[in-house]
Amino acid sequence: MLGICEIGTYISHNKISNFDKKEQFEINDIFIKEKIGFQSLSKSLDDEKTSTMCLKAFEKIKNKIDLTTIDCLVLISQNPDVKIPHTSAILHKELNLSSNCACFDIGLGCSGYVYGLSIILSFMQNNGLRNGLLFTCDPYRKIIDNNDKNTSLLFGDGASVSYISKDYKYKAKSFKFGTNGSKYENIFCEKDTLFMNGRGVFDFSATTIPKHILDFLEEEKISIDNIDRFILHQGSKYIIDTIRQRLKIDKEKIPFKANLYGNTVSSSIPILLEDEFQSKECYNNILISGFGTGLSWASAILQRKNNAN
Repeated sequence: MLGICEIGTYISHNKISNFDKKEQFEINDIFIKEKIGFQSLSKSLDDEKTSTMCLKAFEKIKNKIDLTTIDCLVLISQNPDVKIPHTSAILHKELNLSSNCACFDIGLGCSGYVYGLSIILSFMQNNGLRNGLLFTCDPYRKIIDNNDKNTSLLFGDGASVSYISKDYKYKAKSFKFGTNGSKYENIFCEKDTLFMNGRGVFDFSATTIPKHILDFLEEEKISIDNIDRFILHQGSKYIIDTIRQRLKIDKEKIPFKANLYGNTVSSSIPILLEDEFQSKECYNNILISGFGTGLSWASAILQRKNNAN
């Protein structure tokens, strides 16, 4: 049985203050703190690429991993270093991994970590692989129009890496997925500029995701009260608050912690999970849920090792 052993993350120290944009977008402190929830946004440096940021995330856990044993590397990103080849091959080179290591990219956004976790676990288990690295990174700041209120106030740059092996802290008990391709234009990038229909994305998040989570729990015959933590994609504070209210769960169970770095797309869930893994609290059951670009959504239930069946 394979699961998540360690998580390393990287958030750029280069920050953009949303308070500096109040006059430009005619917004106030309450809107920044209570609606979007992002007081500042991390921005990758000019010389930082997707692979660069992934390697910086790996630095946090490198002393816990024997790279000679890595036989699988997967990268979740919609913003690769180059069009060809796949950026996971660049990471393979920089980490000096074995030629027997499988490497591939997955082009998903906000739902990407959950999809990626399912894919790497299944791929490794079906092919007898033992030690894997799941990277996420989407530096959206590089494709944002700073004059677009719908995007420039939300997105920050970050990266993560999850070490997958048998000596896990949490295993994935089950997954559930969804897609609505008819709404793909709600989050859309053409000619290197990101467009987002803010109202459309909020309506999707506020209606589809609560029902999806409740259906998932019902299918798995798990009471919502038995989930210790809900780690949701940090789309905005208002989205998290709305989902929490519709699920009727305590605020303490569904954290919003991205206020100082922003919506980091596929990295938002693992960035929060890193804190959960280091917490002194014993969370037996964690539900993770990513949703956005596609429109795409995915959830998983993670169980702590000594509680997993």
